[in-house]
Amino acid sequence: MNYNRLDAKDYAREHFRGIWAACLNPWRTDGAFDEAGFRSNIRHWIDDLSIAGFFIAGKQGEFFSMSLEERKRNIEVAVEECDGRAGTIFSASDQNFETVVELAQHAQDCGADYVVVHAPVLHFVTDQDEVLFNYYKAICERVDIGIAMWSHPDSGYLMSPQLCARIAELPNIVAIKYSVPRPLYAELTRLAGDKIHVSTASEAEWLDNIEELGWMLYLCSSPPYQIQTTADQRMNDYTKLAFEGRFDEARLIRDSLNPVREAFKRTKPADKPQAHGKYWQELLGQVGGPVRAPMLNLTDAEKAATREAFEGCGLKV
Repeated sequence: MNYNRLDAKDYAREHFRGIWAACLNPWRTDGAFDEAGFRSNIRHWIDDLSIAGFFIAGKQGEFFSMSLEERKRNIEVAVEECDGRAGTIFSASDQNFETVVELAQHAQDCGADYVVVHAPVLHFVTDQDEVLFNYYKAICERVDIGIAMWSHPDSGYLMSPQLCARIAELPNIVAIKYSVPRPLYAELTRLAGDKIHVSTASEAEWLDNIEELGWMLYLCSSPPYQIQTTADQRMNDYTKLAFEGRFDEARLIRDSLNPVREAFKRTKPADKPQAHGKYWQELLGQVGGPVRAPMLNLTDAEKAATREAFEGCGLKV
């Protein structure tokens, strides 16, 4: 790592910026990890789309269907392929506490920049705050790498802004992916935005959050490589304008992407998000592939509808 635990916040404030994308993992038809395809995607995302960093082995990447060794290999490949040209944040999330620590230590040892740890499902617990504070505190004490919290409804609850602000005082907590309604993440920005990066996955809200909340980090989902191509980088363009304070110009470019967003959203089956995202990648010339069980693949009819919407959405390829 390029920092120690006590310097993690300062390092992240300077380097953990810009557009970071959550990676879908390509599998081969036999179900194995398509390492060559993953490397090809990363090279395209860095060289052609100028994406600043990558969220590895998260929910988009189907980490729940991967073995421990596969998850470790996933971050090793990403670190090797990025080779300092882009950043890496690895999901060490797991229901088993020691597995979380083992994955975080592995990410630290192989040269990842940060890890993300989502709040666990807490069986029978109806007052979570003290448990969650001690959960993140215990992880922070076992590793030096910078840690991003992650709160989302899948856990069965949402962490409050006040709890997140308390956890943000821990020395190597550097960010949060806060998948919550806007009033909650705006409140956390007010409470702890000087200590950690607050972010959410909604690309549609990214510009407003730069302008109104002073955000510098998009962390993160798949739009950076799904609504952009080598010839059409409107997300990069409006982000650059927003960082320069040219919000009226940025807004015009952001809004011009509405047909692309609508086409993607309209054709995504509610029960097949990863499969739809991977097929959209294939339409863009990236490596997609099938999903693993228990996720479902698209039908031929769903693919045809997606292809028709893609071809008419105005994205330049």
